[in-house]
Amino acid sequence: MIRSLVHFIKLFSSPRKEFYLFLKSLLGIYPSNLKLYDLAFVHKSASATDSRGFVINNERLEYLGDAILGAIIADFLYKRFPNRDEGFLTQMRSKLVNRSFLTQLTYQTGLYVFIQSHTNGNMLQSHIYGDAFEALIGAIYLDKGYSVTRQVVIRRILNRFVDLNEVENLNTNFKSQLIEWAQKHKKQVNFETHEEGGGTGKQTLFISIVEIDHKVMGKGYGSSKKDAQQNSAKEAFLKISK
Repeated sequence: MIRSLVHFIKLFSSPRKEFYLFLKSLLGIYPSNLKLYDLAFVHKSASATDSRGFVINNERLEYLGDAILGAIIADFLYKRFPNRDEGFLTQMRSKLVNRSFLTQLTYQTGLYVFIQSHTNGNMLQSHIYGDAFEALIGAIYLDKGYSVTRQVVIRRILNRFVDLNEVENLNTNFKSQLIEWAQKHKKQVNFETHEEGGGTGKQTLFISIVEIDHKVMGKGYGSSKKDAQQNSAKEAFLKISK
């Protein structure tokens, strides 16, 4: 009782009270280990170093959250679609844990406001926000355990912000769509992708330029060649779809 009272006094007297109360409103839980939730929103480009020389950012939480989120989504889909085959379940899980989809969720939920980064938003926002979402899942897991994390993901996120029918009909492979379009219209498509070097925070950055009949139609950035090509293909596909 006394411990809980001390925690609530600490919570409501913190200069980050607005952030913690927002999390309570969104997630339905009061954060206990406040440092975990703070850390979840620090992108590596905004890294600091503590007194022991350890780098402070959300990469480790992102790694953990990625695994936890994947397991929760797989379990949810397995029970939600008892008559669908493995291929369907795999595709649906891929769509729900896709970086672009997770980025959309950070905007829909309002979480994007609290992310700390020192990067060019036009270049890296496609995965910065998705990474932070996964890091938040990792923070909830360490703070509250798997059962509570599962309830938060399903009841507070999936049930409120995700339309599974829309997701089922969503094709997120823009590179594949662009190539299919080009074949149908007898157009030549070429991707030129290379590493641009480490940016702020020493992250690896790739840039991809896509040409259609030798005309530049899209440019995309990403932390991998695949992400960069998907982002450039998305830009090109949106242009030709107008």
